[in-house]
Parts: sequence; C-alpha cells; structure tokens
Amino acid sequence: MDNRLLVIVGPTAVGKSALGLELAQAFDGEIISADSRQVYRHMDIGTAKPSLEERTSVNHHLVDIIDPDETYSLALFQRDANDAILSIKKNGRLPVMVGGSGQYVWAVTEGWRVPLVPPDHELRERLERRAEEEGPSALYDELKRLDPESATRVDGGNTRRVIRALEVYFGATDAMPAQPLKKSTKLNVKILGLTMDRARLYSTIDVRVERMISEGWLDEVQGLLDRGFSPGLPALSSLGYGELVRCLRGELSLEDAVQRIKYRTHGFARRQYAWFKPGDERISWYDLPYQYDEVAGEIDRWIRG
Repeated sequence: MDNRLLVIVGPTAVGKSALGLELAQAFDGEIISADSRQVYRHMDIGTAKPSLEERTSVNHHLVDIIDPDETYSLALFQRDANDAILSIKKNGRLPVMVGGSGQYVWAVTEGWRVPLVPPDHELRERLERRAEEEGPSALYDELKRLDPESATRVDGGNTRRVIRALEVYFGATDAMPAQPLKKSTKLNVKILGLTMDRARLYSTIDVRVERMISEGWLDEVQGLLDRGFSPGLPALSSLGYGELVRCLRGELSLEDAVQRIKYRTHGFARRQYAWFKPGDERISWYDLPYQYDEVAGEIDRWIRG
C-alpha cells in the first residue's frame, strides 16, 4: 500500500468505527484507534471499544495498551501510531486510522513536532491548588497569555487538559517548543469525515448512552473501583465515568448521572467539530445516511491512484 494512510473522523456516535471496520475488511486494512480513552484496559463499554469479535476479524492497534492509572500523552500516541503505520505497511496492508480525538489525528497526519514532556507532579499539584483557589478560568487565562496557540486547541472548561498544556509549556526546552510545529510527512493521507444533522446526532448520542447503561456501564465503573483504581485518576474522571463514580458514591441518582452524561457528550461532539470542520477541504465529508458503495468507490480510486 506504499505510503497511504486512510483516516476516518467525525463526532462521537456518528458511526466511524463501523465504517472503518467495513473499509478495513474490503481493502485488506488494519485499524489504528485514534481515541484517547480506548487505550485503557477495563474501560470497554463507556469508550465504545470495538468488540473482541470485531478485533478478531480485523487487527486493531492502540486499544487496551495501558491501565487506567498509567500516563499517556499526545507525544506517546504519535510515536505509537507511527510505529503501527510502519508495521501495517510492512505487512502489505492499508493503515486505517479511526477516531475523534482531533489532536491525535492531526499530530500524525500533519507530522506535528510534539514535545515529549514527562509529568511534573509537583507543578500539577500547584496548578490544581490554584484552580481550586482562583477558579479554573484563571489557569486558562494564563495559558492564553503564555501559549495562545495551545489555548486554541484546549477546552478551557477541562481543567485537567489546561493543566497539562501548562505543564508542557513549562517543561518544554528551547529546542522543542511547547506548541506543536508541523513538519513534512511522506504519508499519502486520505481523510473521510462522517457527519449528520445536529439534532439527529444528539438523539443518536442519547440512545447510545442509554444502551451503554443497559449493557452494564455502571458495573464496569464499579469494577474499576474494585480493582483499586482511584476515582481521582484522569481516566476515571473522563466523560461519563466521572458521573457514574459520583452515582456510586450516592452523590447523583442514576437518572441525573445519565442526563449529565448526555449533555456533556453533546458538548464533546460540538468541540469535535472544531477539530473537524465540515468546510475543511482536507476532508471528504459524507452526510448520514451515506451510500457505502460511494465511499468504497472513492477509496478504490484513491488506492489505484
């Protein structure tokens, strides 16, 4: 497959994984997950992780590679994804990157030069205290002042990500700037984007959240706590998991937790559109419902040059 990389992007719950699986099967591909939560073991339902059957039918990379108490970063993902691309190409197959984590996708496809800054726990504690004392907006204001470009890529309401951005800024050396630089990449990238009407997307999200609950998401969270993983871990405070931890603690009813998860997921989908804009000419967009044959035909023409 030479230097080709197929990428499928779009908001959560739009059907990226299903299309990725179909195309990987049709074009002898292997899938690279570009999802910042599917890397964690024991977090299956709430991350919409591909089933064991799907992962048996098509080889998946960067799924279940670390425990929830281990640290993972954009720089590590970029390294691991590039290694996976090389491995897949050596096997004569097509790398198919699937996911909605914008930074992950663009870091690989645009060849960002990402600083590999290790965690600075002392700095994190100081910044967390500041967030409690001054409010999260104070940290985001500081990030905008120190590193405006990074601030545009971070959700100001996500204190953990703001703290990590500041940690990267203060930990980067002059030779490795805090904000990613783009460098030339030899990849021949084809990006497909899936989208749908916003109201329909929100309805689809709500149905999926309800299905995840019925499939045992609450039990999954209890299992993580039973394994000794702290509820304060970034993995367990991520979308949905944090609300269900509070439910198990008796701080929220299940009904309230589910409603909050739905609303937060709506907001997450809106932020994903900031990374993958329907007007972006780098992306071939398909509105749902799309015709699979049309998508497959475009990929076939791209592969044949």
